[in-house]
Amino acid sequence: MRWWIAPLPLLLLHAGWAQHVSQGDTTKNAPNAVLREIHHNAFSVGERLVFDVRWGFITAGEAVFSIPKLDTVKGRECHQVLFTVNSTPSFSWIYRVEDRYESLIDRKGLFPWRFVQRIREGRYHRDFWAEFDQINLIARTSEGEYPIPQYVQDVVSAFYYTRTRDFSDFRVGQVIEMQNFYNDTTHTLGVKFLGRQRTSVKAGTFDCILIEPLVREGGLFKSDGRVIIWLTDDDRKIPVKVTTRVLIGTITAELREFSGITGSIRAHVR
Repeated sequence: MRWWIAPLPLLLLHAGWAQHVSQGDTTKNAPNAVLREIHHNAFSVGERLVFDVRWGFITAGEAVFSIPKLDTVKGRECHQVLFTVNSTPSFSWIYRVEDRYESLIDRKGLFPWRFVQRIREGRYHRDFWAEFDQINLIARTSEGEYPIPQYVQDVVSAFYYTRTRDFSDFRVGQVIEMQNFYNDTTHTLGVKFLGRQRTSVKAGTFDCILIEPLVREGGLFKSDGRVIIWLTDDDRKIPVKVTTRVLIGTITAELREFSGITGSIRAHVR
């Protein structure tokens, strides 16, 4: 996984539920702590986004973002967000992918409490989980404990947090930054605003904003070139299209169908 969009070159054919409960957890009083609240209309329970993932002209897989339900962590209500990528039967004989990510994102504060991933890509397997103590600023993971800044994001929650940002007054080239934890390190993740464009995919034609994730050297997202993301130019900021270059060519993910959207999609032209 590389980034929230790991959900994207992951969309290249890129969490489980954490069965691990840390001992000595000191966040049990989290509901009484003063934590941020971010009001938005971008998404809610029931949303489901399905993408075709293409490698060149070949449909190589399907990626799905979904919010099946609300859960509770430390007494706080959370969105259960799932991201899965599976190769098609015809492509699996070349390279099989069966990846699953899960993030429990604080409904009010838009930061993660738990993250789990299960990666199955060719012969490569990896399982990882993390519990984010957003009060005492510690990430307890399957591989150790690490200090974190408050409101640190995981690769999935960072994407959903970005969807709540207001880009209406952004200038081309303007960048927002957030802190993103993966493996054992917190990285600075920048998101650059590139402008606006109308684009058509199987799900329809949409007016979009274009953004580009900026990853520092040694960061999470390893690709040969730029990653460009089209989000609907409205309050929903639904991902419509993603393109990136990886070692084996160009990967494109395009929205095929959607359901459970909160309110109308103003940017849906036809």
